Amino acid sequence: MDIKPIISYDDFLKLDLRIGTIIAVDDFPKAHKSSYRLSINFGASGIKKSSAQITHLYTKKQLLNKQIIAVINFKPKQIANFFSECLVLGVADNQQRIVLLKTNAATLNGTQVL
Repeated sequence: MDIKPIISYDDFLKLDLRIGTIIAVDDFPKAHKSSYRLSINFGASGIKKSSAQITHLYTKKQLLNKQIIAVINFKPKQIANFFSECLVLGVADNQQRIVLLKTNAATLNGTQVL
């Protein structure tokens, strides 16, 4: 993958990256690619919904109560009949399956990633 254009530190600071806990996981049959609909608790920043193409590595049971890292200040994006309010962060493994980014220790929901 090519390196993206250089941005300023001020550009990076526009992203609001927060720690959240997944509190609900539902199948998302109307998505074009196999996905879950997630409800994520970001503490004082509220509960936000997201669509995530992570069904190949995670079961609904594995995701429930899992802490994740997400960008919470994107405009909502419509995916089929669902509005995704945040972007859960992950990386592709060598089989192009998404592996979620997480902290090494339990962290307070809503904590900002610095």
